[in-house]
Amino acid sequence: MSILHVRNVPEPLYREIKKLAEAEKRSFGSEVLHLLGHAVQEEQAVYGRKNILKDIERRRKKIKLKPGTPDSTTLLREDRDR
Repeated sequence: MSILHVRNVPEPLYREIKKLAEAEKRSFGSEVLHLLGHAVQEEQAVYGRKNILKDIERRRKKIKLKPGTPDSTTLLREDRDR
């Protein structure tokens, strides 16, 4: 397993992590690993959503509609009005 040393941690942040560790009955190191794991998962989720949006945008640009084709909003309204 790898070792990670972190220096110059602001004192308020250190105290908050320590409080969380005590509340969850974890060691300080375990709490830091827990928080890092959650932060990485969240960043991966954000990155994934960004990639999905980019893919949607790329696909939208590829589709060429014939002139006069109604947009989806118009079609939905027509369908709801039936």
